[in-house]
Order: sequence, then structure tokens, then C-alpha cells
Amino acid sequence: MSLKKVMLLSALGFISFNTLSQKREVKITSKKITNNIYMLQGQGGNIGLFVGDDSVFMIDDQFAPLTNKILTKVKEISNKPIKYLVNTHWHGDHTGGNENMKKNDVLIFSHENVRKRMSADQTVRGRLKKASPKEALPVITFTNDMNFHINGEDVLVSHVHNAHTDGDAHIYFLSSNVIHMGDTYFQGKFPFIDLNSGGSIKGYIESINKVLLLSNDETVIIPGHRSLSNKAELKVYKKMLITLRDRVQENINKGKTLAEVSKDESITKEYKEEYGAWFISAKEMRETIYKSLQK
Repeated sequence: MSLKKVMLLSALGFISFNTLSQKREVKITSKKITNNIYMLQGQGGNIGLFVGDDSVFMIDDQFAPLTNKILTKVKEISNKPIKYLVNTHWHGDHTGGNENMKKNDVLIFSHENVRKRMSADQTVRGRLKKASPKEALPVITFTNDMNFHINGEDVLVSHVHNAHTDGDAHIYFLSSNVIHMGDTYFQGKFPFIDLNSGGSIKGYIESINKVLLLSNDETVIIPGHRSLSNKAELKVYKKMLITLRDRVQENINKGKTLAEVSKDESITKEYKEEYGAWFISAKEMRETIYKSLQK
């Protein structure tokens, strides 16, 4: 298996972290967005970090073996303790460090469906993901929205329905004008829509619409994976998804089968090279949209 394939599969928790670590040494890097908001990258989902005079607020925590490296990087940025952690959804590349964070007295929040899915065995892309230990489960859950008022900032944590999964959350720093979208946005590439976890193409597009309504031309958008983004780029991404959804729906209306749509490269012709050369291929994108629209 190539290093690229290993990295991509491991990025979403489908193979062991150790497989990747045998291939390369994972380094945690930081990118400063505002005076007190950072994005950390390593291996797994992008981490959001909000630091203040009182505490540190974290969004997602990647994999358990990376916790010490993540904590070391955080200490380079702030000497304040991490008090709060929000999981944007349940996948292991975003929640794998939960148990370690709890041992460091971090209080973990999530949508209620994140805790439910972490509490039971799940199937993702045909692979069994065993239930997480109770020590890794979020302590406080919400159903729709919740607000944090910390470090002089109002932070809106808002649930979006059946997008990447059924437990996704956006985190919006109102004064700083920064939004973390979790895996409801795979910047520059086809998204992974986890149909087995309640995801859908309809909800994915509606999730993007919600961010477009909240944002302006100066908003910084942190995606679940890859590089920082903005409203203009997100609009282009939405147009791509709508185009593909409509083309697949047209084929469904003509009575085309999943197998026929899967083979029809014309549906994704202008997007294959740019958006398909990462984790989700153009073929997989066509199949996912078809299955989602048929539900």
C-alpha cells in the first residue's frame, strides 16, 4: 500500500495509527488565524484552538498517540490549561484523543448523536469500528445549539442535520469571524458523506448554506481537512456539489441504476482531476450521491 493511501485511510480512522507512524513521523504544526485562534494540523482532522487569559478551548483532538505532541504544541502557544473540547462529529480522527484529554481534566462536549455513535459499534466504509471506551465519551451533549461565553468571546456551537453524519456541529467565533466546519467541508476535494452514520447530500449542501448565511467576505473557514478557506471558495464548492447532485438526480429520473451511474464518468467529468485526487474518487462520489438520493 502506498504512503499516500495509508495516510488517507488513516486520516479518517480506517486503519491503525501505528501503520502510518511506521511510514513517517507525524509532526503537529500550527497556523495563526487571529490573535487568539489557531489551526493545528498533524494526522487526522484539523484542530481548532482558541486561547485566552483564562483558558484554552479546543475543537477536535485527532488520534490518541498524538495527544502528547498536541499538548506540547498547545503549550508553545499558551500556558493556560485546556478546559473545553468540542467534538465536531464522532469519527476517530476527530475524537481519538478524548480519553487522554479527559485525563488532563478537559471537559468534552458534543451533539448527542456523537456520544450515541461512540457508545456502540459502527460500520464505516464497510469496516467495523468498535465502540469507544466510556472514558472517551463526551460528558455534556446538546441537541441543537449551545453557546460558550469564554475569554471575552461568544462562541456558537450549532448542530447541522444529516450532513457528513447525523451529529455534526459548526463552531462559530462571532467576534473573531472564524468558523470551524468539521467534516462538513473537505476543502478542495470531494467530501466523504458517511451514509451509514446518517449523512446525506441534501444535508451536506444545507450545512454549507448555513455557513454561507453566517459568513462574509472576511470570514476565515476552518475545514475538517486540508487548508484554510473562505466564503468565495465555499460558494464554488457548493456549486460543484449541486451540479453533481442534479446530474445524478437526472439519471435517477431516467431510470438509471446505481451500476450505470457508477460507470458514467461524464457526470463528474470537469471535477474528477481537481476534486477526486485525494480520498474520495469521482466514482465513489457518484455512488454516494446516488445512494443518498435514493433514501
